Amino acid sequence: MNDRLLRNMAEFENFRNRSEKEKTAMFEVGAKSVVEKILPVVDNFERGFVAVPEEEKDNAFVKGMEAIYKQFTTVLEEIGVVPIEAVGKEFDPNLHNAVMHDEDDSMEANTISEEFQKGYMYKDSVVRHSMVKVVN
Repeated sequence: MNDRLLRNMAEFENFRNRSEKEKTAMFEVGAKSVVEKILPVVDNFERGFVAVPEEEKDNAFVKGMEAIYKQFTTVLEEIGVVPIEAVGKEFDPNLHNAVMHDEDDSMEANTISEEFQKGYMYKDSVVRHSMVKVVN
């Protein structure tokens, strides 16, 4: 009886630990899904800032949009979303998606020369790979 009781208690403890891990994993998957849906908004902010003419950079509207963008990126960093560094780094297929190749003798082989779309990581997993041009 005592042995059965100890086994049941151990089995229940294992079940509780397994359930806690599964719950944490489900939260991570859900958070990653939300981050994937938010990233296009960040991209559109960045594209918008590139399109602003130099003489209008001091416009109050542009300053307000920059403040919102900065707040947005700060919040993303606080929850664990960080951009993947690409330009000048060595190509890593786990982080980068090569969409173009280029020949350039001034750079080392397998080095990223240009980034077309910024990639992001949520904690330790890749949410979106960086789209890059690699030098061969």
